[in-house]
Amino acid sequence: MSVRVAKLGVGTAQFGLDYGVSNRRGRLTESEAVAVVQVAAAAGVSLLDTAAQYGEAEAVIGRVLPQPNRFRLVTKTARVSEGVDRVEARARASLDRLGVARAEALLVHSAPDLLGPEGPELWDRLKRLKDEGLYAKIGISAYAAEDPLGLARRFKPDLMQLPASVLDQRLIQDGVLTEIAALGVEIHLRSIFLQGLLFLPRDGLPAGLAAAGPRLSRIRRTIAEAGADPLQAALAFALTRPEASTVVVGVTSAAELRAILAAAAAPAPDLDWSALSLDHSLALDPHLWAAA
Repeated sequence: MSVRVAKLGVGTAQFGLDYGVSNRRGRLTESEAVAVVQVAAAAGVSLLDTAAQYGEAEAVIGRVLPQPNRFRLVTKTARVSEGVDRVEARARASLDRLGVARAEALLVHSAPDLLGPEGPELWDRLKRLKDEGLYAKIGISAYAAEDPLGLARRFKPDLMQLPASVLDQRLIQDGVLTEIAALGVEIHLRSIFLQGLLFLPRDGLPAGLAAAGPRLSRIRRTIAEAGADPLQAALAFALTRPEASTVVVGVTSAAELRAILAAAAAPAPDLDWSALSLDHSLALDPHLWAAA
C-alpha cells in the first residue's frame, strides 16, 4: 500500500443520503455499502467518516462493518438547535448505531453552533464524552468562511475537518492550514472533489455556477496537457498536502472507490497547483449552491 493510499478515508454521506450534485446514482443500497467497505478494508483504508445528520448512514455502517472492526470511525453531532442535552444523547446513541463501544472522534458538525450562547456548554459536553473514553478525540468540522483558525485557537480541538481541493485553495493560500497544523491540531481534508465540480461538463453545472464554466474548462485542459485526468489531479493535490493526516473521499459505488485507489497510487502529475485554483466564491461553497 502506498503512503498516499494510506492517507485516504471514506466519507459515508451516500450511505444515508442522496448527496452531491454529480451523484447520479443516489443513495447506496446496503449491499453496495457492504461492497464499498470490503474494498476499503482490502486496500488498507482505515477510516470511515460519517455524521448524525447523514440520514441512516451510522446505522448502515453498524450493520456492514466487518468483525473484528479495524476501521477508525469519525462521526459528527446533531444541531445544537435541538438542545445541548439532545446533542449529547445523540452522540451517545451514535456509538450504538455504529455498533461500537467507542469511536475515533466526534466533531461539531456545524461550526456556528460553537459561536452561539450554547457553544461553551456544547464543547464541555464533547469534552465530557472524551473524558469518559467514548471518543478518543473531539473536534470541529468547518467551512473556509467560518474562521477555522479562530476556532482552533479558541477551542483547541484535537481534530478539524476542513475543505481544500485543487479548485479551492483558500486555506492554503492564506496560510490557515499551516497555522492550524502548527497548533498541533490533526487535520482531515474533505470536499477534495468539490462535489464533483471538476468532473462536470459545462452543460452539467448548476445554474448559478455557469460563470465558472470557462475557467473550469481551462483547468481541465491544463490537467489533460500534463498527461493526467481530473481524478488523478484532485487526489494528488490533496494527498500530498503535508498538513493533512487524512483525506476523506465520498464514493457512490465500490467501482468508484477502486478507481480512486488506483488514481491515488499513481504518480503525481507535474502541475503548477497554484495556477489551477478557482476564484468563484459561490462555486467554492457547495452548501450555498441550492440558493443559487
